[in-house]
Amino acid sequence: MKIKVGIVGGAGYTGGELIRILLHHPQAEIVFVHSNSNAGQPVYAVHTDLFGDTNIHFTDQLSDAIDVLFLCVGHGAARKFLEANAIAPSVKIIDLSQDFRLSAKAGDFVYGLPELQREKIREAAHIANPGCFATAIQLGLLPLAAKGLLRSEVHIHATTGSTGAGQGLSATSHFSWRNNNLSVYKAFQHQHLHEIGESLLSLQANFDHAINFVPQRGDFTRGILAAIYTESALTEDEAFQLYTEYYAEHPFTHVSLANIDLKQVVNTNKALLHIEKHGNKLFIVSIIDNLLKGASGQAVQNMNLLFGLEETMGLRLKATGF
Repeated sequence: MKIKVGIVGGAGYTGGELIRILLHHPQAEIVFVHSNSNAGQPVYAVHTDLFGDTNIHFTDQLSDAIDVLFLCVGHGAARKFLEANAIAPSVKIIDLSQDFRLSAKAGDFVYGLPELQREKIREAAHIANPGCFATAIQLGLLPLAAKGLLRSEVHIHATTGSTGAGQGLSATSHFSWRNNNLSVYKAFQHQHLHEIGESLLSLQANFDHAINFVPQRGDFTRGILAAIYTESALTEDEAFQLYTEYYAEHPFTHVSLANIDLKQVVNTNKALLHIEKHGNKLFIVSIIDNLLKGASGQAVQNMNLLFGLEETMGLRLKATGF
């Protein structure tokens, strides 16, 4: 029997990507896609890439006839939605906002980074899907923290595509501003730093050094490239072995000897890592698609774990490449 799926906030980028994946998932059936502003319209009227794939219409009604509910709403709106709507205890919830990611606000939500706590996800009722920057950066640091090897400050420069700003129009997502442009924003104070810090401390309780994170807006549509470095006594070979062993049982995260680029991961749920040693600095490059491994793809990965399915089901996606 297929998993019955409800989606709230289906008109945004993450909602659209979630629909695209689930339409072709062999064990999922979309029961409703909720959007107050688009109720009655066909989904493809908003997500034009789905024209010819589905005749589902947006609705402003909720249904209890589901097994899992995805919340693709803005930050702050997920908590308000759950306070205003009674969801049956039998329904699993996967929230893509930041409302339940931090332990102080999580309640019974489990932080949904499979490479960190896959077994806890399998047993959970509610999942807080990680942030996109947070996913890329944590995947670059988890193997070091797991062995207690984060012993100095961490420095990160990470660039995201324009879809990271969401579908709503703003000055910094306008084509005329974004094209042929590059800018820094929220330097050293990005909200994803908090969940990154909590995850690292869960593996290495004595980590007390600064995480210096400089986010950048790129002039491309999708993807995140995080360039990370920290002092380390590991040789390049030792670091490569550490990372390959840590991710050996994780089907979407791979460590590359060769340099990597965003086109290898865009349109996939993969994360690729590349490691180099320069003097006493270990340099890690981490790349993901911000809308898939950084959002909707990881949400479906979590759904698969929640329902005892193969973790990769519906997510064997090909990179666009060219």
